[in-house]
Amino acid sequence: MPSDAELFRKSLQDLEFMSLTIEPLGYIQSPYAEKFSVPRQPGLVTAISTQLIFTAPFNDLDMLDEIEQFSHFWLMFAFHQNISAGWKAKVRPPRLGGNKKVGVLASRSSFRPNHLGLSLMELSHVERNTSAPVLHFKGGDLVHGTPIYDVKPYLPYSDSVIDAKAGYAQNQPRSELSVGWTDTAKQQALQLNINTEQSLVIEQVLAQDPRPAYKRLKLDDKVYGVRLYQFNLRWQVFGLPSEAQQLLILSVQHAC
Repeated sequence: MPSDAELFRKSLQDLEFMSLTIEPLGYIQSPYAEKFSVPRQPGLVTAISTQLIFTAPFNDLDMLDEIEQFSHFWLMFAFHQNISAGWKAKVRPPRLGGNKKVGVLASRSSFRPNHLGLSLMELSHVERNTSAPVLHFKGGDLVHGTPIYDVKPYLPYSDSVIDAKAGYAQNQPRSELSVGWTDTAKQQALQLNINTEQSLVIEQVLAQDPRPAYKRLKLDDKVYGVRLYQFNLRWQVFGLPSEAQQLLILSVQHAC
């Protein structure tokens, strides 16, 4: 009589060629033109709004019936900008300073098998266009153009675990950087008609310190660039890591 292990191996052989083809329900519209500027969790930058725009054949308004009963939703998405780079069995989480490797399944790295991610988003309102319905969310951590494969309500009684252990990520990230604008950047922002909401988003995003983790541990005089909305921003962090640091926006230009 075959053992349980042998029967299990046989069942895997029967499933060897099984695969699942999935299509996006729609795509994300957000200020994040590139992954470099994206906050590491959706609730860290509160000033932005994120939209999920449904596309055919998933633009059926019946799918959204009673959706306003829920305040928060899980969005399953693909790290589409990383697919060509493949995945890694071990990664360096930013929370460990980029100096220690852990298994990819013990992290939220974007370089993971199947390239899938989950994001918890707060619903703002629903736009029921007959051709392209839109879910509007508060905050967000998704790059513009991200494909969304599923949307599921967050259920507090089952999804919230008060005494859960989170290893090296048990506590909130370190405090934010203070952000300032040089006189040159302020003048350029005025000329580009950057509004109050966009300025706040820019400041909240940069306050999270998008630099690689290892750069935060030493004096860093590099000038960085990031694209938000349709703007290219150049910025630099001043001060020692052991002291209060400030990030200064040096210039703002319209992206070509």
